[in-house]
Amino acid sequence: MAMIEKEEIRLLSQGNTAAFEHLYYLYSGKLYNFILKLTQGNSHVAEELVQRTFIKLWEQQAKIDPDKSFLSFLCTIAKNLLINDYEHEAVRFVYTEYIKNNAYLQYDNETEKEVDRKLLEEFIDQLTEELPPKRKEIFILSRKQGFSNKSIARQLHISESTIETQLAKSLAYMKDKLKYYGTYILFLCMFF
Repeated sequence: MAMIEKEEIRLLSQGNTAAFEHLYYLYSGKLYNFILKLTQGNSHVAEELVQRTFIKLWEQQAKIDPDKSFLSFLCTIAKNLLINDYEHEAVRFVYTEYIKNNAYLQYDNETEKEVDRKLLEEFIDQLTEELPPKRKEIFILSRKQGFSNKSIARQLHISESTIETQLAKSLAYMKDKLKYYGTYILFLCMFF
């Protein structure tokens, strides 16, 4: 890393907008190519993620260490944003599938919707209890308490990739079990 570049990073960490713009100019293309590879050529996602990464960079400017690789820092932010997007997309997919597969359940009023939401929430809580202890702890820290993968990794003294793997396994398990949730609701409606 050139001395001038290192100075720009130091200035960015102090909130200098000109340094931010210059670093954006220097690194946005490299970051775009990195994300393009991660998304298997999805240019729309890559463009949006470059923008979001630099927004996140600006928000976390105080955490920048000028002595460490700036590109690695950017790529880590982008990768974490992408993983979070994929995880949220998985939850959205599970919920959408549930709604599509259970369209026969008609709601007469808001109270029924609220009861169904609470039942779904209780079912997810029950599924959470069925997870292995460490996976359960990671899932709760991430989904219920809103901690980032990085902070969970620091807190539990394990790698971020382990956190990502455990969350993916939790979501896969829940997605599989939620297929049967409609049957569970139907059963409850028949007997209560």
